[in-house]
Amino acid sequence: MFHVYILKCADASLYVGSTNDLAKRLHHHNHSKCGAHYTKIRRPVEMVYSESFLTFREARRREAEIKSWKRERKLVLVATKNQS
Repeated sequence: MFHVYILKCADASLYVGSTNDLAKRLHHHNHSKCGAHYTKIRRPVEMVYSESFLTFREARRREAEIKSWKRERKLVLVATKNQS
């Protein structure tokens, strides 16, 4: 299983990524010395949204789609998912 996720950073910015292990990736974003520079300087981060896919290709395609959106649309996606 593969996942697309949205993180909310300490400065309230949003980060979109994909992984095959959500818990491990979140731990890396918050604690690792290597990895995404964007989140490394905006810790702590909190996972606010995720979607699951059967293939890495589908997850990466969805990640690219969400990354192309403006912040407001991403926040609507997060709010909609959290209401379910």
